[in-house]
Amino acid sequence: MKRKEENGPEKKPDRRVLRTKRAIRNAFATLLSEKDLNAITIKDISDVADINRKTVYNYYAGIHEILDEIENEIISVFERVIRNIDLGKSFENPRLIFESLNEIIDSDMEFYSRFMKIDANSHLVRKIVSSLKTKVRETLAEQLPAAEDRSGLAADFITSGMVSAYQCWFNSRNRRPLSEFSRDVGALVFYGISGLLNENGTSERKPPFAVDFSGR
Repeated sequence: MKRKEENGPEKKPDRRVLRTKRAIRNAFATLLSEKDLNAITIKDISDVADINRKTVYNYYAGIHEILDEIENEIISVFERVIRNIDLGKSFENPRLIFESLNEIIDSDMEFYSRFMKIDANSHLVRKIVSSLKTKVRETLAEQLPAAEDRSGLAADFITSGMVSAYQCWFNSRNRRPLSEFSRDVGALVFYGISGLLNENGTSERKPPFAVDFSGR
């Protein structure tokens, strides 16, 4: 006779719960783009999400719990992309990183459309950008040990530039296809203006600095 697993079979997430939490999260992101965090109430969220306040409280104790969940989720998702970056391959094909980013954005376009309209100086955006900068800096220092002393500058440039570029794309009335946009951002990040001017989004020339991926 087979022994029953102690914790039992893993339960699938309830779709109704996921839909409700997504509505709450989207409403919160919308409100953050319109007013200060301290001015947002649970009633505001329930009104925008078109659900009653009791339902919101069924999932969250308050505003800051919603904020923490969004912060942790976004940081976790994007850190996973950063951990998988291979800088050597990215210099050869900058699109690789952005293909992963685009998959994340496409998976929840409504939320990221709202999130990218939030003021860049808001607590939520600053905390997420700061966390991502740290992860990018660690990745650069690990894969480019010869340039470790400049990894902080590079991390600031890459992270701030990418976030600003995506915010411009989301706020644009005439959006280009995301794949075309991210191709150009990738060219800028890895090759500068010369890469952007190349019609293929890549540069035939080597980067204007020596890069040693061997770690020696």
